[in-house]
Amino acid sequence: MEASKVYYTNLRTTMKSNRQQKLAKLIKAAGIENINFDRRYTAIKMHFGEPGNLAYLRPNYAKTVVDIVRELGGRPFLTDCNTLYIGGRKNALDHLNSAYENGFSPFSTGCHVIIGDGLKGTDEALVPVDGGEHVKEAKIGQAIMDADIFISLNHFKGHEFTGFGGALKNIGMGCGSRAGKMEMHNAGKPFVKERKCVGCALCTKNCAHDAITITDKKASIDHNKCVGCGRCIGACPQDAIREASDESNDILNKKIAEYSKAVLDGRPHFHISLVIDVAPFCDCHPDNDLSVIPDVGMFASFDPVALDVACADAVNAQPVTPGSLLDESDHEGHDHFSAISPETNWMVCIDHAVKLGLGSKEYELIEVK
Repeated sequence: MEASKVYYTNLRTTMKSNRQQKLAKLIKAAGIENINFDRRYTAIKMHFGEPGNLAYLRPNYAKTVVDIVRELGGRPFLTDCNTLYIGGRKNALDHLNSAYENGFSPFSTGCHVIIGDGLKGTDEALVPVDGGEHVKEAKIGQAIMDADIFISLNHFKGHEFTGFGGALKNIGMGCGSRAGKMEMHNAGKPFVKERKCVGCALCTKNCAHDAITITDKKASIDHNKCVGCGRCIGACPQDAIREASDESNDILNKKIAEYSKAVLDGRPHFHISLVIDVAPFCDCHPDNDLSVIPDVGMFASFDPVALDVACADAVNAQPVTPGSLLDESDHEGHDHFSAISPETNWMVCIDHAVKLGLGSKEYELIEVK
C-alpha cells in the first residue's frame, strides 16, 4: 500500500505565530480545504475531559478547527458519546455540564456541543461493518451518523486497555453508543486478585452495573453483570483488580477498528492529533498523572491509521520524563506504551484497521514550519 501523508508541526511559537495559528496552518497544509464543506453538517469528535482531569485538549484548539470549517462554509458541532461507567459524562445532561465546566461552550468554541447518543446513551444508528470479524452491525451515536462530514480531534495519550488512545480509539470507542461500548468491551472483563484486595469498596462505588460485591473484605465480580468497562481497575488503590487477558485486549482493539470503519465509511473525513500532555492513561479518569514524555507537536492526515502510527513513533522517539510512571516501569524496550501497560498490544488495532481498508501503516512525514 502506498505511504500516506502525515503532516506535522512542532510547538515552538513566536510573537507572530501562536499554537492556534500553527494548528490552522497545519490542517490547511494537510488538505482540509479539499473537502466540500458547503452547508454540510460537520461532526468534530473529541473528548471533553472528565472533571478533575487536566490533560484533555483545551477548547482553544477546538475553536481553531471550528473557525476553519465555518470559513469553508460548513456547519460544525462538537460531539462525543456517553460513557458506560459512573462519572461526569454518563448521560447527556451531566456530559454537557462537564463539557461546559471544562470550557467547551458555544461562546468559547464558536459552535454547539451535541452529545452523539442522546440523553441516556440510547440514540443510536445501526451501521453495517463491511468485512467485520467481530462486529457485523455497529451501534453508533445517531447525531454522529447524521453528519455529512467527520473530523476527529484527538488527544494522543496512553491507555490501559489499548496501549494508547489516538485517532482510532477516539473514533471507534468514542462514537459507540452505550450499547456499542458494551459490545466492544464485553470480550474482556476484569478480575480480582484476592490476596491484594483489602475490601475498601471503592470499586463498588465506581461500578454502574452492580456487578461487584464485597464478602469477607474481598471483592468479587459477577461477569454476568459486568460489561468490561474497566472503571474498577482505575478506582482500585491496591491494584487488586486487573484487566483481562491479552486475547481479550486484542479483541477489544479489533472491535475498535471495526467501529471506526462503521463511522468513517461513505463520507469525507479528516484527522488531527495533538501529542501533548501524554498522560499514561485515558482522559476518562477524573485525574491525570504526570506526562510520561515531553510534549511533541501537532499532526494531521486524511489517514487515521498512518496518523496513529506516526504519533506512536514520535512518542517512542522521546526521552522518558523523570519521576513519571513510565520512568518507574521497565522501559528499556522500544515501546513506551507496552512498558506502561504490558498486557496491551496497540499494533493489533493498527493491523486490523489496515485489513479493513481504513488506511496504511506506511507514512511520509511532512513538516510544516
